[in-house]
Amino acid sequence: MSDQISARRPTLEAVAARAGVSRATVSRVVNGGSGVREPLVEKVRRAVEELGYVPNQAARALVTRRTGAVAVIAAEPETTVFTNPFFARQLLGISRELAGHDQQLVLLLTEGAADYDRVGRYLAGGHVDGAVLFSLHNDDPLPAIVRQVGIPTVFGGRPGWPGAEADRSILYVDSDNRGGAREAVRHLLSLGRSRIATITGPMDQTASVDRLDGYHDMLMDAHPELVVQGDFSEAGGARAMSELLDRGTEPDAVFVASDLMAAGALRVLRARGRRVPEDVAVVGFDDMAEVAELSDPPLTTIRQDIEEMGRLMVRLLLRSLDQRTQPDGAGGRPLSSLIIPTRLVRRTSA
Repeated sequence: MSDQISARRPTLEAVAARAGVSRATVSRVVNGGSGVREPLVEKVRRAVEELGYVPNQAARALVTRRTGAVAVIAAEPETTVFTNPFFARQLLGISRELAGHDQQLVLLLTEGAADYDRVGRYLAGGHVDGAVLFSLHNDDPLPAIVRQVGIPTVFGGRPGWPGAEADRSILYVDSDNRGGAREAVRHLLSLGRSRIATITGPMDQTASVDRLDGYHDMLMDAHPELVVQGDFSEAGGARAMSELLDRGTEPDAVFVASDLMAAGALRVLRARGRRVPEDVAVVGFDDMAEVAELSDPPLTTIRQDIEEMGRLMVRLLLRSLDQRTQPDGAGGRPLSSLIIPTRLVRRTSA
């Protein structure tokens, strides 16, 4: 059967004959080479489409030195990645953008020391052209691994290890976490709330730090008892909300650093007899419709475009790869990290 399929597969020679050009011209067009006039490029592309030609990836790799695959590495356990809608949206954006560029996604997850060793060996083996990393914690060994391997990398979120901020070679895509947090608190202040608490994410992640900094930008004199740490999960938000109430602080508003945690906080407020928003107004962060719109009451939140962040990570990585394959001096302008804006989405929780 495989011999029959191979016999039916169009060849470079067949494409060249259909387009009326040389085999070398077809090879340059198919493999992304330069120096071919646009009318000939169009002829080749039309012939490729008409014949259904599919490049031989092994041969193509010899020419381009590219595998056509990208590692997507989440520094989280499998249970978190596959149950958290945030990761589902981000992976959707990554997958769609890679597919649009005819690239293969290779998903790698890390949980224990053995996983990091496995990922390091895989990356060092030359199986992928680059990597997209997200959900990093400050002590995560992945950044050191990709630096040692020397593989082009784009990070999801601002890196937080020492010296990262000053290193312009590090590329990342992030949301305006600090500005979004300021907008959330500003909205609560506009409602006349005076005892505004916050539930943070894990403080070894820069998104959590930035959102807490935005909270303090607006409430520089906030009492420490109004700040409690969560873990970006619904259960973590419930635990944090219970802790806030058990402290006796009696907040009249809460800025929660993720929608999932806000859903947990709302559940505890209902169980404790607090009306939302009459007694306690609640604002989340993310604007994941499957969480925010189905909360009781529907959640006012800060929107970040999670799927677009995934797309932008891939675009930035592919541009970095393209620049590496260009002759010296032809790589274009230096690439820079991206911060995407956030905005308040008002519903009925605040």
